[in-house]
Amino acid sequence: MNKTKRKIFETSMKLFAEKGYDATSIEEITATVGVAKGTLYYHFSSKEEIFNFLVEEGIKLLQNSIDIKTSKFNNYIDKIKAIILIQIKIVVKYEDLITILLSQFWGHETRHQKCQKHILEYVNKIEKIVEEGIKAGEIKQGNPQAIASEIYGLICSSLVYKIRSEEKIEIDKLFKEFENTVVEGLRVK
Repeated sequence: MNKTKRKIFETSMKLFAEKGYDATSIEEITATVGVAKGTLYYHFSSKEEIFNFLVEEGIKLLQNSIDIKTSKFNNYIDKIKAIILIQIKIVVKYEDLITILLSQFWGHETRHQKCQKHILEYVNKIEKIVEEGIKAGEIKQGNPQAIASEIYGLICSSLVYKIRSEEKIEIDKLFKEFENTVVEGLRVK
C-alpha cells in the first residue's frame, strides 16, 4: 500500500470510529488527509469501498494472526489462550478498527451484513477449535457456538476495559485475568 492510500485508510478508520460511517463524508476524509477528491478516487471509488477495504484488511489481519499462532500448538487450551492474547493485542493496537466492526455489526444494510459475515466467519474459526478441543477431551463439554461467541466477546470486553481504564492497558496483566476466568473455566479437570 503506498503512502497516500495508507493515509486515506488510516484517516478513514479514525473518522469512522470517532464519528460513525454515516456522519463521515468524503470531503472530511480528503480535508483531513490533505488530498484532492481526485486523489482519493484514484485509490478508492467510494466511501463504501474505503469501508469495505478497511473491514476486509482488518479481519484478514485478525484471522491470519490466529491461523499462524494456533498452528504452533497441538493443545486446544493453548490455542484458545493464543486467540485471547491476539484479540487483546489487536484491541490495543487497532482500537478504531474494532470500534468500527462492532458499531456496524447490527443492521440490515449491505455494510452491516458484510461486517456480520466477516465476524461470524471469525467466530466460526474459534468454534471449530472449541469443537476439536471438546472431541479431544481437552475442553469441557458445552455448546461450541456459545463458547466461541464468548471468546469473541472478549474483544468487546477488552475494548470496554480499555475505554474505562485510565491507564494504558497492560496486555500481559489483562491476559492473565482472562486466562484465570475464561480459560480455566474451559479446562477439563
